[in-house]
Amino acid sequence: MTTFGKITALLDEQQAEYRVVEHDAIGQTDLISDIRGNALNQAAKAMVLEVTMPEGAEARYLLAIVPGDCKINFKRAARAIGGKKSSFAPPEIAQTLTDCQMGAVPPFSFDERLVLRVDARLRDVGTLWFNAGVLEKSIALAVKDYFRVVGDNCCADIATPMAITA
Repeated sequence: MTTFGKITALLDEQQAEYRVVEHDAIGQTDLISDIRGNALNQAAKAMVLEVTMPEGAEARYLLAIVPGDCKINFKRAARAIGGKKSSFAPPEIAQTLTDCQMGAVPPFSFDERLVLRVDARLRDVGTLWFNAGVLEKSIALAVKDYFRVVGDNCCADIATPMAITA
């Protein structure tokens, strides 16, 4: 089953309120938000991070979800799962863990090796917008349903607002 199929099956099973939007294949948060018509803070940016764990433990992988108007705080993201530091995972590992090309990664983990953490700022956006496993499809999902599906225990302070330039 495709990642898109897994997402819609999960949302249907959970009776979530969502809609699918088809558009040009664009993997840039700011550009796709303009096309979809959503505010940048409603866009869920998904990043796969490699987290260095303490005491020589094996590295772990984190699916970090931050608002489109923020950037990842690598140190806080690592700490959110008990790690020391984090960096972007190698693209081939990220693609394997998400079964998606970069730019299309949704805010759901379907691989037990990929721990999910969502920045708490996304709790208050009303509708969450995200790429749905492919670059040409997005989903608009009621944020209350998103957190009902993924659980409240995945929230963490892992983002830093981006400076606005004139």
